[in-house]
Order: sequence, then structure tokens, then C-alpha cells
Amino acid sequence: MGIIRRTKSVKALLNEFVQTKMALSTMELVERLHHQMNKSTVYRILERLEDDGILHSFAGKDGLTWYALCNNNGCSHQQHRDTHPHFQCRDCGKTECLPISIPIPEVAEHRIDSVSLLLIGKCADCIS
Repeated sequence: MGIIRRTKSVKALLNEFVQTKMALSTMELVERLHHQMNKSTVYRILERLEDDGILHSFAGKDGLTWYALCNNNGCSHQQHRDTHPHFQCRDCGKTECLPISIPIPEVAEHRIDSVSLLLIGKCADCIS
């Protein structure tokens, strides 16, 4: 898509990820930012940030789409390969990227475009 302009709305949305250092659902972002922008603006910015390789998305256990900052900012969606698993706590709902990489398998006569792996359990805070 190209380099996204850093408008006030884009900065506000990105700031939510920087402050929490965790994945955020679209619903949570809409709720947090409802005084600054409407729902369609949140969705439009999320889509552009994902296309520009700044964010990546994945489906959570609840069926919601979650977004997280990419480790390799600035790659295009076609080159984007965030192949790490995500973790969602069954008790508190904390959702995060796990710092391990999983190789994408080669499958004869197939092109794999994305991989999604969600681990569900209890986070360290909920275990204790």
C-alpha cells in the first residue's frame, strides 16, 4: 500500500499498542478510542497499518480479530511472515505474541500465505 501518514488518529492508535505492549482486539481499540475517532476510522487505520507491515492480526479464541505490533516493521503484506504463535489466557483474557518462531512448511503444489497458531491456557499472573 505505501507509507501511511502519521495523522493524530494513527498516532493515537499506535500509542495504544506501545503503552500496553500486548495484542489488542478491534473491539477493545474501538472502546478505548471512541472519544478520538469513530469505529470505521479505527478499522480503516488497522487495515492500512497491517498492509504496511506495522501490525499483524490473528483470530482469538473468542473469534475476535486481535492486532499486535510487528517485530519487522515496514515490510509489505505480501512479504509479511509473522510466524510466531500467540497466547490467550483463559482466565484474564491477556493476549500476546510469543517470542518463538515456527517455520512454515513447504507443501507440494500449494502456496501457503499465512499461518495461525493460538495457544490457550493460563498466564503467569493467573497461575499464581
